[in-house]
Amino acid sequence: MIEGIRSKALKLIPDERGFLMEMLRSDDAVFEKFGQAYMTGAVRGMAKAWHYHKVQTDNFVCVFGRALVVLCDMRQGSPTYNEVNEFILESPSLSNGKTTAGGSGPNLLQIPPYILHGFTAYNSEEARIINIPTMLYQYDQPDEYRLPFDSPEVPYIWPDYIIGGG
Repeated sequence: MIEGIRSKALKLIPDERGFLMEMLRSDDAVFEKFGQAYMTGAVRGMAKAWHYHKVQTDNFVCVFGRALVVLCDMRQGSPTYNEVNEFILESPSLSNGKTTAGGSGPNLLQIPPYILHGFTAYNSEEARIINIPTMLYQYDQPDEYRLPFDSPEVPYIWPDYIIGGG
C-alpha cells in the first residue's frame, strides 16, 4: 500500500426509516482539518483523472454507485514512489428495507498531498463521491495539478471500458 494512504470503515446505523452513516468526525484518527465538502461524479466509460495537490489532503466517500479510485505515489524519495493502488469504494444502499453495502462496505479513503488520483464508475452507470478536503478551493490559485487520464508518466492503464477522461 502507498505510504500515507489511510482508510476508515464507515458504520451504517439502520432503523425502520432508512439509515444514517457518519463520514468524518473531528475526533476520528484520520481527521486533520476541515476545508469544505463537495460532491463529484463520473459516468461509466469516463475517467476523472489525473490530478494531485501539493498541500491539500482529500477524504473520499462514495455515496452513489461504485467507484474505482486509482492512486499513484509521485513523491520523490518515497519508499512507495511510482506505486499504484486501486480501491473500490461502495455506496450504502437500501435493499428490501435492509441497509446493505456489497462486498466490504462503505469506506472513507484518505489521499495525502502529491498522490496522483482519479476515479471512474465501476460496475455501475455512475459513481458519486463526497470529498471532504482539508483546504478551501482557491479559485485564483488552486492547489490542483493535472495530467491527462492517459498520461505515459503514470504507470497505470485504465480498464478497457474507459473511452475518455480528463
